[in-house]
Amino acid sequence: MENGIFIGGGGKDYAVPQHLALGYANRHGLIAGATGTGKTVTLQILAEGFSAAGVPVFAADVKGDLSGLAAAGSAKFKLHDAFTSRAATIGFDDYRYEAFPVTFWDIFGQQGHPVRTTVAEMGPLLLSRLMQLTEAQEGVMNIVFRVADEEGMPLLDLKDLQALLVWTGENRDALSLRYGNVSPQSVGAIQRALMVLENQGGAGFFGEPALELADLMRTDADGRGRINILAADKLMGSPRLYATFLLWLLSELFETLPEVGDPDKPRLVFFFDEAHLLFDDAPKALVDKVEQVARLIRSKGVGVYFVTQNPDDIPEDILGQLGNRIQHALRAFTARDRKALKRAAETYRPNPRFDTADAIRDMGVGEAVTSMLEAKGAPGIVERTLIRPPSSKLGPVSPAERAAVMAASPMAGKYDTTQDRQSAYEMLAARAAEAAKAAEVAEAEAEDAPAALREFNAARRYSGGRVARSSSRANKGLGERFGAAVTDAVLKEIKGTTGRRIVRGILGGLFKGR
Repeated sequence: MENGIFIGGGGKDYAVPQHLALGYANRHGLIAGATGTGKTVTLQILAEGFSAAGVPVFAADVKGDLSGLAAAGSAKFKLHDAFTSRAATIGFDDYRYEAFPVTFWDIFGQQGHPVRTTVAEMGPLLLSRLMQLTEAQEGVMNIVFRVADEEGMPLLDLKDLQALLVWTGENRDALSLRYGNVSPQSVGAIQRALMVLENQGGAGFFGEPALELADLMRTDADGRGRINILAADKLMGSPRLYATFLLWLLSELFETLPEVGDPDKPRLVFFFDEAHLLFDDAPKALVDKVEQVARLIRSKGVGVYFVTQNPDDIPEDILGQLGNRIQHALRAFTARDRKALKRAAETYRPNPRFDTADAIRDMGVGEAVTSMLEAKGAPGIVERTLIRPPSSKLGPVSPAERAAVMAASPMAGKYDTTQDRQSAYEMLAARAAEAAKAAEVAEAEAEDAPAALREFNAARRYSGGRVARSSSRANKGLGERFGAAVTDAVLKEIKGTTGRRIVRGILGGLFKGR
């Protein structure tokens, strides 16, 4: 098939070639199956096919096996005979071993080029999802982002967000009047969540230089699409960070790329391995966001392929957007498994030659039932397919091979050094320094001032003028000063309520006597 990716052989004796049409590859897809049934190899051969067609690929490498795409397979490999035999069975006549152009990435900067984004680009919704914030805490997070915009303070890394949260807590009374309640409890809860995120290694993810999406959409000198592999074995220890990062990447692609309609081939293909992590305990707003991206990013020329064990892991509204499907075996050990198997079989266009549910249950490793979009985007009849063998190395590359690929990468040196330009943290620190300096100057001036001026500034005299101390008053005796004090007290009392009562009583007695 021209303008298509060869997947394997179907039909009787696996002799009928099965292809994924590049013109419909941006209409998304699903790769599903139980553990050990061949999902990773299927992902690998699809990445090879897209790369050979000049389509860049982004894939998360959960187990480290996808790194083998950077090296060619070998005739010394233990499965060499099995691979060549399978190629002959399915009519893969030009099967050969070859390496593909690979760029390694790693959020932690250990097994690939560092991947970073800014706090502002991540946004309050995804950050709240990442930190599992409540609705009230998410509201405070939105206020912080609004204040950052209005005050012109860029939020680049975690220390920027932490500093602005402290400032928000200190000014919560004024902010509450304008934006709604900002409770110190919510601010404290967000700070604690940020500390947990920082302890999990998330601090290195936020900062500059931020990832440029154009670097994920490169081709090599031969016109082959570069395969971007994200090292995710360590990242899986923080599954929420993993899922949030991939959703952020999809959202950035959706918001940045222009509309292209239905291109002859995708501009980028995105493989989301362990896709269930995106939806586990996800709030409805986040699921709606994923559905929106899945619906609309097709017109940007981006294909999204979810890789998971069971199709039930994907919400039904999103599952309905996945037109190209490769279903490996599902094991029906329990009643729940049997129901899931039946539901999976019902999503395929039936083939009169076999029962789809039985085929899904009975397939061996390397087999799958496939259904690809055909003319006018209609789903093809389900076919039992023997997946073609990979041309690249099956399994991970060695650390030395990985280092050599990274050194020769066009990304070498671009993201390796962290930048820390002026942002919210530095601006708030400068404000605090200016305030402290002004306070020191005022305190020094107060200490240097004469005693009379200090008393005047302290508002100890209320006459409004700077009156010098009277020497005659200082020489008055104790008795005279005491008498003056009593006189003042009596006059004050007479002026008060009690004094007015006494005066009315005296005058009343006088007039009564008359």
